[in-house]
Amino acid sequence: MQQSIVAQVFADEWPRLVATLVRELGDIDLAEDAAQQAFAEAAASWRPDNTPNRPGAWLLTTARRRAIDVFRRNSTLREKLGRPVSEAEAEASGLIESAGDGGDQPEPNQLLDDQLALIFGCCHPALNREAQIALTLRSVCGLSTRQIAAAFLVPEATMAKRLVRAKDKVRNAGIAFTVPARDRLTERLDSVLAVVYLIYTEGHSASEGPALIRGGLCDEARWLADLVADLLPDQAEAWGLSALINLSDSRRAARVDEAGQIVLLADQDRSRWDTDLIEAGRRRLHHADDLDDPGPYQLQAAIALVHAMASSAEETRWSTIVTLYDHLLSFEPTPVVGLNRAAAVSKAFGPAAGLEALDALAIEPHAASELDSYRYYHAARADMLLRLDRSGEAAASYRRALDLTTNESERRFLSRRLADSESR
Repeated sequence: MQQSIVAQVFADEWPRLVATLVRELGDIDLAEDAAQQAFAEAAASWRPDNTPNRPGAWLLTTARRRAIDVFRRNSTLREKLGRPVSEAEAEASGLIESAGDGGDQPEPNQLLDDQLALIFGCCHPALNREAQIALTLRSVCGLSTRQIAAAFLVPEATMAKRLVRAKDKVRNAGIAFTVPARDRLTERLDSVLAVVYLIYTEGHSASEGPALIRGGLCDEARWLADLVADLLPDQAEAWGLSALINLSDSRRAARVDEAGQIVLLADQDRSRWDTDLIEAGRRRLHHADDLDDPGPYQLQAAIALVHAMASSAEETRWSTIVTLYDHLLSFEPTPVVGLNRAAAVSKAFGPAAGLEALDALAIEPHAASELDSYRYYHAARADMLLRLDRSGEAAASYRRALDLTTNESERRFLSRRLADSESR
């Protein structure tokens, strides 16, 4: 029983606890270690009849005490923290004494600043994207090294080394866990939103492995996106990303069947779509619209909302989606956005029009090179060719898509489509 209690408290309190400790202790490793020890003590001592009234405060006081123990044992903290150990120990002791026996937590505004500072620190532009993602999942979301390694299909020891390198970079580069100044906020926010979206993208359509979806990553990304938006109520793109992830993730249960086989959007059982997530996404997109600062995440969310509002595939307003992609191209004139637009054109105006739009993308050498190595380009082309009864060309495109696909669920789907095209 106590394990389930601690697990729920962990989910609720880990981000706040680590964020506060990072500010107070000045070291992300020490903050995480102290937090872990506090949760271990909670798991060992809490019972249904003696759970603290304020679990977060109990954990914070316990973590501070564990930090003092580390100060006393580890003289190398002098170098890590850049100040005498006795001074750091006295500071932590003062925090505990000021908290009292019942413990205390920062004021709500300070907690918000601490959490924002942790997120922005983990996504600092001095870190590469791989390090940003790993640190965010570890320090902000509380995933274990084993869980992060499993999510990205690397050995636990490899991920442990990546995390150590990332934290060393934070320490050696003197990266401060602070909220950027207002004139730098948008620049840094772009990196935060990109990391959260990459986490969701990997969860939504796994790059490798047996399953199409990694639900844990989807959950973490949705939680992160909602948190960033809630902490920054005047940032339209933060709300746009939150809306996009809620709306996209609402279809999760219908995207694969009981055997784990991919179900295309047109064939999905829409009664399995999560109406609560759809409504949350709709509200968040409307909030973003009210801020009158359009951007690519909002446009993608608007496209997802058109899908969510359609009662069936046949009722989807594909011409509206094409128009939204036209606007999206003005923000992100990339081959992938062009590909998605061409797929929408094929639904709105027929496969011949879609194929024409797709072929127009390949005129530019850079776009042609990028698309040729993109499995979804060849899969989309094959679908349009098959709808035009050009089965031989479709089969060739399906084979190319298969060559580029490392996800086993996608391989099974494409193999079935290839067999269908070859049988015609």
